[in-house]
Amino acid sequence: MTEPLSIPSVLGPDRGPHRVLGRFRLSRLAERSILPGFPLALGITLAYLGVIVVLPLTALAVKPWELGVSGVWAALSEPRVAAALKLSFGVSALAALVNAPLGLLLAWTLTRYAFPGRRLLDALVDLPFALPTAVAGIALTAIYAPTGPLGAQFAKLGIKTAYSPVGIFIALVFIGLPFVVRAIQPVLQDLDREVEEAAQTLGANDLQRMVHVVLPAVAPAMISGVSLAFARAVGEYGSVVFIAGNMPLKTEIAPLLIVIKLEQYDYAGAAAVGLAMVAISFGALVVINAAQVFLAGRGRR
Repeated sequence: MTEPLSIPSVLGPDRGPHRVLGRFRLSRLAERSILPGFPLALGITLAYLGVIVVLPLTALAVKPWELGVSGVWAALSEPRVAAALKLSFGVSALAALVNAPLGLLLAWTLTRYAFPGRRLLDALVDLPFALPTAVAGIALTAIYAPTGPLGAQFAKLGIKTAYSPVGIFIALVFIGLPFVVRAIQPVLQDLDREVEEAAQTLGANDLQRMVHVVLPAVAPAMISGVSLAFARAVGEYGSVVFIAGNMPLKTEIAPLLIVIKLEQYDYAGAAAVGLAMVAISFGALVVINAAQVFLAGRGRR
């Protein structure tokens, strides 16, 4: 009667099941990491995040507590600080929401229509990216001041543009619009027009095609552009400080208040305002990213 062969006798003395399984795992790992240089790339990534991102944020989170819990609360509960935070985040959110339909309209025009000067208009969209913020602020102030060409026309209607929250809103729309346009434009270029034509053959009108075909496709990109515009607007300083008027409790933005506290050598108070801005911005971006993931999941269904 023949004895059953054991696993070691089949695999050999040096090819036991654990050794074979280990080689199988190594081969699978090699298949997953085809590109070389993973340790170096990971090391550079972690070093960059640690030095450029984590370390400054850690210092910002630690510095305010030199005042103690009561001192931080007192610094943030000042009417001037509360008014500056409310103005910065409120106007930034409003400007980002207004940029959503404006950016969609401009991206649609640049993508779907051919007209003279389209390339020039496409290049002008990126102008707020390249224009120094101080130059943008001076230009907007000259245009929307009470004696400026547009500011004088608004003044006749009883609307004060420069040196008011309206001027801050105009500046934030100006610097945030390119983010929305450049986020939506590639999606519209890749959107299959046959889907729109199929909806048209099924009897959908222009509004129905826009609502049920185009908007679901561009919604994640639009939200991404809006979040970028909002993040840029919250920390904007140069293009706003000239047109705002910088009146405490009225048109003073949070970044300017941080600069004022630094000039007064109140580093802990400035860090407290900065920490509050980071916390509010992070919470807002988490909500925006959750909405983006939700819409992207619905679009794949």
